[in-house]
Amino acid sequence: MTFQLQIGKTMNLNLATDRPAVLEPAQETSGSDPFPGRFPDGLVLPRPATVCLARLVLVVASTMVFVRLATAQSPVPAGAGVDWSRQIAAIVHEKCSSCHRPGQVGPFSLLTHDDIRSRAKTVIAVIENGYMPPWKPVGVEVRYANDRSLSAEQKRLFRQWVDASCPEGPRDEAPAPPAFADGWSLGPPDLVVKMQGEFQIPADGPDLYRSFVFPLDLPEDRWVKAIELRPQARSAIHHALFFLDSSGSARRMDGSDGVAGIAGMGFLAGPDGSDDRRRGRGNGGATDDVVERIDARLDGGLGGYVPGAMPTRLPGDLAMALPARSDIVMQTHFHPSGKAETEQAELALYFADQPPARKLVPIQVPPMFGFGANIDIPAGEKNFRISDSFRLPVDVEAVSVGGHAHYICRAMDLTATLPDGQKIPLLRIDDWDLDWQDRYLFAEPVALPAGTEIRSEIVYDNSASNPENPYSPPQRIRWGRQSNDEMGSITLLVVAADESERPALQTAVREHFTTTIANRFLRGRDLGQMLIQLDENRDGKLQRSEAPPRLAGRGFALLDQNRDDALDEEELGRLGELVERMNGGNADRER
Repeated sequence: MTFQLQIGKTMNLNLATDRPAVLEPAQETSGSDPFPGRFPDGLVLPRPATVCLARLVLVVASTMVFVRLATAQSPVPAGAGVDWSRQIAAIVHEKCSSCHRPGQVGPFSLLTHDDIRSRAKTVIAVIENGYMPPWKPVGVEVRYANDRSLSAEQKRLFRQWVDASCPEGPRDEAPAPPAFADGWSLGPPDLVVKMQGEFQIPADGPDLYRSFVFPLDLPEDRWVKAIELRPQARSAIHHALFFLDSSGSARRMDGSDGVAGIAGMGFLAGPDGSDDRRRGRGNGGATDDVVERIDARLDGGLGGYVPGAMPTRLPGDLAMALPARSDIVMQTHFHPSGKAETEQAELALYFADQPPARKLVPIQVPPMFGFGANIDIPAGEKNFRISDSFRLPVDVEAVSVGGHAHYICRAMDLTATLPDGQKIPLLRIDDWDLDWQDRYLFAEPVALPAGTEIRSEIVYDNSASNPENPYSPPQRIRWGRQSNDEMGSITLLVVAADESERPALQTAVREHFTTTIANRFLRGRDLGQMLIQLDENRDGKLQRSEAPPRLAGRGFALLDQNRDDALDEEELGRLGELVERMNGGNADRER
């Protein structure tokens, strides 16, 4: 069954009960379009229909209110005249054009006077209601180098210009639109690589997790200042994370199931080519095995991509290591968009001229995107909170910060409390939006002495009053990989003030990760939930071929009581019970 809602005179919103909402061109009608170009032909909204409709109604309604206010107000005569050439062009080119240009995420270009004049009332509406430019941090004193927000003065100039009917001004004084090389945001790349093979994304169905290999074949070590992703399936990609593979194991795993890429999260938890890691170093058996391998992969992280976020170069001489003969693996989360799509992405790499004096260290709180943080949110709960903290063992300088969560997250905060008690807010978002995740690069490194506590807090609203809730009526939501599950973490990227102390910092970060995740392994259901994430064929069971090596042996046969050569959730639960008994039955069972 399909319901149709006409928006203005240009678009119909088709709400099918069995697929996401899709904006489609409306039939030709007479009259002028009050919002020309606001929604491009074929734009697909990758979220459940109920959320799409609620959010769309809010945006359209607020836009119409501002447009009516704009037409009712008299032009503002105060001060000197404002025109495109001498004031507005510079603002648009700095804050808007990187996204609003051919080949990028913006649905239309904002490069020239004609581009913006034809959409001026829509542009001023979304500026004044805070929808554009997309910028989420609020209430912090630190400055960000990639700040896209408009100042109050810039908004005033925009309003005055629109009220004056958008005068162009002297053309010979207008700045030229910014030049972008072949559509790449950061100019000509040093290297462009394409993922091996094509991957077909269906029009609908559950979210998909797939890792793709980008072969590099570099003969010598290089250092990366920035990475830019150009996906083909833009409307289906939820986010992507980039990892190093120096062992060649990803190439061997690629396509092993007959389809381009590596199924599920198999790369993160799969063998890394190191015999001692495959055997496990601790006494926790399969649990140590999985934790150590995921930790090793995360150590080789190269950042990531979310729609709407713009790539930036690391400041100063900072760069990420790219060893000779290594590959880049992109772990990708797809959310089917309502139309079948094909992915064969390209990566642009920007190299440094020389190695950095200090190496970057990521600190994620809570680690592993909140897996160990007991994210289990009752239906109707408006103020569910998780928190985590990490104490710095050495002096560091913070370089950037960014968070990750899904639909029902409403706010997140990262605060540094110095040894003397002084608090420095590093990130504060009070209106989280899954569509506008970003990394925020500090304009100047933030010095944090040893003993500083880094504390995160993330707030979720699982009530019917949250328009972003993927369920109506609300349902219990737990940690998980699907977009209608939840995650939650904030990552602070730092360098040790003294490079010789970096190993101590990395050891502390690794211990924080393993302790947090290992504590969760002590809870039976949580161990089963962790292991079922390795279910690559999505059949709800853990096949022997999908299991960690230390579980795939004799222990597998003991747990497989129905002898189907697979472990279902009940059988994995028995493994959790066994772990609890081995730990004396003192597992923390709080939910």
